[in-house]
Amino acid sequence: MVTHRLARAPKPKPHHLRALLGAGIVTCALSFALPAHADPGHDDLRLTAQSGTEQTERTDETEQTDEAAQSDQAEHAEQAEQAEQAGGSEQAGESEQAGEAASQQAKPAEKDKINVTAAEVLALARAQIGVRENAQGGGTKFQEWYANSQRALETIARDGGHPAAYLNAPWCAMFVSWVGEQTGARPQVGWDAYTVTHAKWFAANNRWGTEARPGAVVFFAWNGSKSIEAIQHVGFVVQDNNDGTISTIEGNTGNGLVEERIRPKYQVVGYGYPEYAS
Repeated sequence: MVTHRLARAPKPKPHHLRALLGAGIVTCALSFALPAHADPGHDDLRLTAQSGTEQTERTDETEQTDEAAQSDQAEHAEQAEQAEQAGGSEQAGESEQAGEAASQQAKPAEKDKINVTAAEVLALARAQIGVRENAQGGGTKFQEWYANSQRALETIARDGGHPAAYLNAPWCAMFVSWVGEQTGARPQVGWDAYTVTHAKWFAANNRWGTEARPGAVVFFAWNGSKSIEAIQHVGFVVQDNNDGTISTIEGNTGNGLVEERIRPKYQVVGYGYPEYAS
């Protein structure tokens, strides 16, 4: 099994924290429990729910509350806080050093090529639609798998802390990683619990771009930023809808679910491109 060692997850920069606090995420700073990751309510996003072979669409309107909007913005802060708790006290310059280290990661070797198609990865991701977290933000098989994975052990050995911290952590990146692992596509999909570090791995390996492709790993920033450091959420691309939107499958979305979404492209920071089989 090929293991991609990624750079230490960067700590949140002061101006990021100030922006979050200015948006009203005071609960994060006070270490209170935050609601599960959800979509910002003002984007009028459409949600595609699947039941058997039927598909129905609805527009996310009143159910996308202000609390849900805060949750979306809070996931990035929660991820950074989780990394900080795992790593303890660190030096102020480590965030920049982590970015430099990520850029020096070697490209996946010839032996990392996979015999898995994008369609197979998307089929397994779609089969998870409806999986829901518990009231504590945990209890999913994605979190349990990651907490017991080799990658979590590497992260703990590097940063300190305990794998159990992942059991109730934001899990959108764990969902993507789990799908990659279960399909045999992990050498190309990568794995991490921190969206920023996951995106940096793609960028460092020249697998980063702005074109939506089926099976690509898509990274979001709700404010429209194109900076990798601003990434807050991740999922899989199903298709480009050619109308300024993409269809996706994401974990830890809505009210802590795996769901199929239609997203505006302006929220996309970039795409990571696994090299799937033809």
